[in-house]
Amino acid sequence: MRNKIDSILGKTLVLIMSVMVINVLWQVFTRYVTGNPSSFTDELARYLMIWIGVLGAAYVSGRNLHVAIDILPLRQSKKTQKKLKVIVTTLIILFVFFAFVIGGSRLVYISYVLGQQSPALQLPLAVVYLIIPISGLLIMYYKISDLKNINS
Repeated sequence: MRNKIDSILGKTLVLIMSVMVINVLWQVFTRYVTGNPSSFTDELARYLMIWIGVLGAAYVSGRNLHVAIDILPLRQSKKTQKKLKVIVTTLIILFVFFAFVIGGSRLVYISYVLGQQSPALQLPLAVVYLIIPISGLLIMYYKISDLKNINS
């Protein structure tokens, strides 16, 4: 299951990045070649960058490639290293639950209720912000999976 999610997430990130590159190339073309810059490309690039950053955090978390300070654990016994991994992973799960899932869901809900829309694309901002709780759920899935692997 984890490999399937990794694959889907990786392909999604590649797709979003590809769309962003095409979008920016279109912006440059319309600005310098036609002299009439496209009105939506700046906003779309901004939202795609948000999605890449937040989804990328989930992807990196799932691959355990995130930045970590490992000076303390490396100097401890294997048993203590295991305990530290459990503590750190649990803290990550709690943070992501409250910040990404709960906080992100509230942001989506408030944006939806207020009917906020982006200026150029007229896209509901709730759709843009929806990536935050989705990414949070993905990170939680990965970290709970890591906890199961630590304990087995």
